[in-house]
Amino acid sequence: MIAVILTGGKQYKVQEGDVLDIEKIGVETGRTFEFSKVLLIADGDKVIVGSPHIPGAGVRAEVLEHRQGDKILIFKKKRRKQYRRTKGHRQLLARVKITDILPDVSQAPVKKAAPPAEGAAPRPVSEAKPVAPKPKAQEKPAPAKETKPAPAKKPAAKTAKPERAAPKKTAVKPAPKAKKKK
Repeated sequence: MIAVILTGGKQYKVQEGDVLDIEKIGVETGRTFEFSKVLLIADGDKVIVGSPHIPGAGVRAEVLEHRQGDKILIFKKKRRKQYRRTKGHRQLLARVKITDILPDVSQAPVKKAAPPAEGAAPRPVSEAKPVAPKPKAQEKPAPAKETKPAPAKKPAAKTAKPERAAPKKTAVKPAPKAKKKK
């Protein structure tokens, strides 16, 4: 079974067992979650196409790890202007493994977790909700600054501009004539 999902503004063609690097999502490592924006599901000759999404369909996945992608360099230059800027960027990614493709989530059975090994804590397999960001500390309002009225501008005194004197005309003397040698 093949599905096309939409996440992070990109479309991915997936099958059960595929491992993808997608843009970071707010789900902890080891948890399962569900992609609800399924655009297409194909099972042999049977193809379901959404408009734009298939209602009730889902693709379950497990988060394997959170990591950073490869560094991308951004270089700007303006020739002959002595202007150069270099920046780097590493995208935050989540590596996920596709576990189930479900044409109708309401009829799909929820997989039960395997019995935990002795001494190990059980790990839930149910859907995980995205982790909410930590609340910021309450910010105290900044004290109001006292504003002083702007000083009144003095009217500009109109001064008479001195007239420019006409440029002096100088007489141009003709160049002396060269004497011819005999």
